[in-house]
Amino acid sequence: MRLEPKPIKIDRRLTGSHYIDEPLQQVIQFALRDYIQYWYYTLSEDESFLLEIRQTVQNALVQFSTRSKDVDWQPYFTTRLVDDFATHLRVFRKAQDRLEGREDCKQRDLSEEMVESFFEAEVEMERNICRDVVCTSSKDEEGFLRDLCEVLLYLLLPPGDFHNKNMRYFLREILARGVLLPLINQLSDPDYINQFVIWMIRDSSCNYEAFMNILKLTDKVAELEAVKDKALEELQYLRSLDTAGDDINVIKNQINSLLFVKKVCETRIQRLNSGKEVDALKLAANFGKLCIIPLEHILVHNIALQFFMDYMQAAGAQAELFFWLTVEGYRVTAQQQLEVMEGWERDGKKGGGTKGLLKAAALGVYEQYLSDKASPRVQVDEASVLKLGEKLQKDGDPTPEIFDEIQRKVYDMMLRDDRYYPSFRQSPLYVRMLAELDMLKEPSYRGSDDGDGESFNGSPTGSINLSLDDLSNSCHDDNLQLHAFISDTGVCNDHGKTYALYAITVFRRNHDGSEETWKTYRRYSDFHDFHMRITEQFDNLTSILKLPGKKTFNNMDRDFLEKRKKDLNTYLQLLLNPEMVKACPNLVPYVYDFLENKQYSKGKGDFARKMDTFVNPLRSSMRNVSNAVKGLPDSLAEGMNKAADNMGRMSEKLGQDIKQSMFKVPPMLPKSDIDPEHCRVSAQLDDNVDDNIPLRVMLLLMDEVFDLKERNQWLRRNIKNLLQQLIRATYGDTINRKIVDHVDFMTAPEQVADYVKKFRDSYWPNGILAESPPRRDKNIRMRTRVAAKTNLLGIMPDELKHIIGADTTRKGILRVFDMFQHGPMNRRLVYVLLEGFLETMFPQYKFPELFVKLHSRSPRTTRYTQKLKSTSLKR
Repeated sequence: MRLEPKPIKIDRRLTGSHYIDEPLQQVIQFALRDYIQYWYYTLSEDESFLLEIRQTVQNALVQFSTRSKDVDWQPYFTTRLVDDFATHLRVFRKAQDRLEGREDCKQRDLSEEMVESFFEAEVEMERNICRDVVCTSSKDEEGFLRDLCEVLLYLLLPPGDFHNKNMRYFLREILARGVLLPLINQLSDPDYINQFVIWMIRDSSCNYEAFMNILKLTDKVAELEAVKDKALEELQYLRSLDTAGDDINVIKNQINSLLFVKKVCETRIQRLNSGKEVDALKLAANFGKLCIIPLEHILVHNIALQFFMDYMQAAGAQAELFFWLTVEGYRVTAQQQLEVMEGWERDGKKGGGTKGLLKAAALGVYEQYLSDKASPRVQVDEASVLKLGEKLQKDGDPTPEIFDEIQRKVYDMMLRDDRYYPSFRQSPLYVRMLAELDMLKEPSYRGSDDGDGESFNGSPTGSINLSLDDLSNSCHDDNLQLHAFISDTGVCNDHGKTYALYAITVFRRNHDGSEETWKTYRRYSDFHDFHMRITEQFDNLTSILKLPGKKTFNNMDRDFLEKRKKDLNTYLQLLLNPEMVKACPNLVPYVYDFLENKQYSKGKGDFARKMDTFVNPLRSSMRNVSNAVKGLPDSLAEGMNKAADNMGRMSEKLGQDIKQSMFKVPPMLPKSDIDPEHCRVSAQLDDNVDDNIPLRVMLLLMDEVFDLKERNQWLRRNIKNLLQQLIRATYGDTINRKIVDHVDFMTAPEQVADYVKKFRDSYWPNGILAESPPRRDKNIRMRTRVAAKTNLLGIMPDELKHIIGADTTRKGILRVFDMFQHGPMNRRLVYVLLEGFLETMFPQYKFPELFVKLHSRSPRTTRYTQKLKSTSLKR
């Protein structure tokens, strides 16, 4: 007689929260069914083994849950996680710098060399750890995961279960090879990351300008080939269509756009393959006449001033520039304090100490820059210095204008002395400044490299050698047939969508002497589309015509609309300037078409929408990704909206903040003694911002993404001040509390349950184990890369470019993107984050020492240790 097996009772409680336990039990059930039951039932029908495995897994999860509740996750998310990412980016930047000097770096794929250089930089940074073996060898990676999983089982399992070797080895293999390894493979796949980027910013519209910039800047031939092939495919389809009427013009516009994209790709491919590719700044510097930025504008623009400051320091004339800036700050502060004091006196209050402070400040400026003890000393005539010194000693109360005479002389010296501003305009720093301001002319893409034919896009072969000053100072031409200006601005609502509308009054003089007047109405998007169209057809206009930047948030504010109306009017007048018409006669039909009293036909919108087909079939392959991250909190997006809104207002006030900060802080700052190339990012964090979580996070990321620590210290200090004001204006003094609350929200039972459900639905959609998707075609993967880069550049707000520079913004964003295009380096980041998570989860155990031992297999660590020993012996 067959005995019935004794039933084993299992407590289905895991975490103490029924929100989490229910989906987690389903995950356990699915995992046992698909990874164990399908082969176990071929060996035995005894279910007690399966129940024991389930009980063991549940015991481990109970221990894991108990430990996680005792952890304060706020420091991990706001400090450790950010520091690990920023340090990873620093190692990548260091590896990039090592390869930049190689002559063949543009002619061939250096992926393997980049990985080698990256891990060499890692061992120099970490000193006693290098993860190259784990990230590049499948065999060693599996061994590392087995060792790590065995340690975790020791911590989580009851002693009886852990000492059961069969059970331990069985669970170790499932956890290492069935769970962790597939997850790490997916998270480190560059194509998966690119798809994830596109999905995350899927709501942003395709930016045609960003797309063309990516094509002109990329040095990857495979990306260009993939885009060109897709353009040829679309061209073949459009030419096969049988259309008539208005559709013909639409098709022609699409064909012209695709032909232009094809030509750009072919030209870039030819240059890269032939080795004729040169530095973009050098090419722009020798292409026509550079724009002239007056010194008075440089001194009040934070980005331009940074480059002029670097030049003056190199020329040994930093004292003159700092004196001028400090006097500006003194004047502003003195005027404000005197106004406050006058208000006090009117109210009968005493404010006698203010004048004494102002006199002390004036004497401080004199002692630092003009006295015999000053080093370095401002070079001005002695008579003026003596006169000022006597005035400071005799006058009881210095006025805000006390330094004005000497300041004017210093300004004239910087303006006219050939060693300063005139030489600055001829220096490489001036060209870099124009690049940061987005005021460099771009090379045209001609039909041949010889340059003896017409350019492909129909623009004149000769460049327009006009600076902005040439255009603004040109005389009026009575023969001009068209005049226009924006006469009014309004806000319209159409089917729930609100947008601004600009009324343009147009005057046209006919050949018979008669005149016509009409009004036409255009949106900002019409101006933007028109600008894209003419700069494509006449690429020499790119550096001359500057359309006011887009604003994503609060763009219906009345003050903002008035400012945009003024800027668009300036744009129109520059476009209709007689000199512009003479230089570009073929431009006139485009202008007429834009100003006619009819609905404006957008030529770029159709082509932009076709960007979706470049990554086809992207949407169908992204279902698991969307399910996994659909639950991200909406409050994060709302916080970014507020931040972007305040960034716009803060950037407008930056000029005044610069003057004030120049007065309050000594302008000449010594560089840090810490070598940034051989330490983690957090080792250089300023002590005075440690208590401010968002400022610490933003400074860490901005320093590494945009390489600000290598920039002028004055600029970095002002960016820090701006971030402080931005955070204060956005959240006030409650920002730390809000971040702590947000971390609590992310780790709340309801949210954790939602994460588990997303994981369950991603790996077992409708309760069935998801199949591994086939590897996508190379061309599709390359087009996905282009689309991801385009979206990243397209969402960058113009306010950020105004703060740190357009070229720096582009390079920073593309640096982060390039970092994620190498699988072994992505694996390194995943393992670093995993190690940080475990060290936070089990602080009482010696996980840091354990990871040093587990990564000791790396020969790079051994070589570096021997190198350090030999170096110390030589000393």
